[in-house]
Amino acid sequence: MDLKKTVYLVLFLFLFSILSACGENPSNDKNASSKKTTELTISAAASLKDALTDIQKTYEKEHSNVKLRFNFGASGTLQQQISQGAPADLFFSAAEDKFDVLVKEGMIKKSEGINLVGNDVVLVVPKDSEAKISTFTDLSKSSIKKISIGTPEAVPAGSYAKESFKNMKLWNTLQSKLVYAKDVRQVLSYVETGNVDAGVVYKTDALISKKVQIVASADPKTHSPIVYPVGIIKDTKHKKEAKAFYQYLQKPSTVKTLEDYGFKKNS
Repeated sequence: MDLKKTVYLVLFLFLFSILSACGENPSNDKNASSKKTTELTISAAASLKDALTDIQKTYEKEHSNVKLRFNFGASGTLQQQISQGAPADLFFSAAEDKFDVLVKEGMIKKSEGINLVGNDVVLVVPKDSEAKISTFTDLSKSSIKKISIGTPEAVPAGSYAKESFKNMKLWNTLQSKLVYAKDVRQVLSYVETGNVDAGVVYKTDALISKKVQIVASADPKTHSPIVYPVGIIKDTKHKKEAKAFYQYLQKPSTVKTLEDYGFKKNS
C-alpha cells in the first residue's frame, strides 16, 4: 500500500472513531438518566399505613421512575423530626396542630398543604373479651383494670381520647388505669394481645384488625374535628416529584382508596 492510501486510511479511521464516540455518549447519558429513580420520603401518621401501602403499589406502577419510602409514626414525633432537620419530602399528619407547627416554622407553604381526609375515634376490646364493655362509661367499672391510649402530647388519637374522656367526665376516674402507647398502632397491638382490657383508636385502625371489635364510637362533639392534612416540605430536593404525588393524593380515585380503609372524605 502506497503512502497516500495509508494516510487516507488513517484519517478515515480517526474520523470514524470520533463520530462513533459522539454518537454513543449522548445515547448512553440519555439511557442512564431515563433509568434514574427518585426516592421520595413521606413522613405519615401510623394510622395511614395500610391505605398508603396500597396507594404506593398503584403509584409506583404508574410512575416507574419514583420510589416511595414511608416513615410511619406518631404525628407529633414526625413533626419534631422534621423540625429538627430529618429528611422528608411530604408530611401527612393525623392532626392539624402538628401540621400547623411546620407551616408556622416556614417548612411547609400554606398554599402547598390541604386537609385531605377525616377519621373517627372508637373504643375497642379484644375479640374474645368477656369484659362487659359496651360504652365509654363502662370503662369506669372496677373490673376494668387497663385502658390504652396514645400519649396525648405526641399521638393525636391519644389527644382526642383525652378530650373525649374529659368531656364525658371520665378523665379523673380513668387516669390511674391508662397505659400510654407511642402511636395508635401500639394501642391496637395492646388490645389485640389482651394486655389491656380496652383501647381507643381510630376507626380505620380497628377495621383492619380481625382481633378486636368496636364497642362504641366517641361522639364527634366530645373532641376536636379529626383532620388529616398533607403538604410538601418546602426544602424538598425533589419538588417536581413531590408535587406530583401531592396532587395524586387528591385525585378522586386515591381519596376513594382512603375511604375504603375507613377514612372520611374532607367536606
